[in-house]
Amino acid sequence: MSNRIIFCDFDGTITEKDNIIDIMRNFAPEGWEPVKDKILNQEVSIREGVGQLFSLIPSSLKEEIIQYVLSTAKIRDGFQEFVQFTKDQGIPLYVVSGGIDFFVNPILENIVDKDHIYCNGSSFAADTIEILWPHSCDNQCSNDCGCCKPAILRKFDSASYERIVIGDSITDLQAAKMADKVFARDFLKEKCEQEDIAFEPFTTFYDIIAYLQTKEVSI
Repeated sequence: MSNRIIFCDFDGTITEKDNIIDIMRNFAPEGWEPVKDKILNQEVSIREGVGQLFSLIPSSLKEEIIQYVLSTAKIRDGFQEFVQFTKDQGIPLYVVSGGIDFFVNPILENIVDKDHIYCNGSSFAADTIEILWPHSCDNQCSNDCGCCKPAILRKFDSASYERIVIGDSITDLQAAKMADKVFARDFLKEKCEQEDIAFEPFTTFYDIIAYLQTKEVSI
């Protein structure tokens, strides 16, 4: 008997905007945008690009950045209800994020259990912010993902689970290729269309709840 398991992106998916991009716009010096474009165009790996972006920002701004993100980040409509829906249905929900612990964990506090959150780490010991990679690629992935979503999915056997991926950007593409079901918006939606990956579009998490309520497990 197969069971559903959900892997949900954070930036631009759970939150309405991409917090990394928002941090760069407000705290990074000029020169960050070409790095961002290289990441999106897959000219540099996510790990290399995100590391470069945060190395532009002084560590002394840590508390200012955290307070800024906590005061401006807006959680997408329906997410808290979606979390409750997964609990009621007994569906494991994991947040898999290319975001960074110092803002992901505070935003999700009292919403998602910390042991169900996969994201990148951080160090403020040096002059500029260093990103740490506790969930880097396994020996089956050579994409230098940073937080490797395919490696996380592989921890859960496809013969035992219906693996559902929810996302919005390039960091979700490789996981979407492995998923049994994809919910996509924004840039991930475009990439799924280009690569002929089946998906359901969504605007809020109410859309996903409604879909899952009417569909049986597919495998």
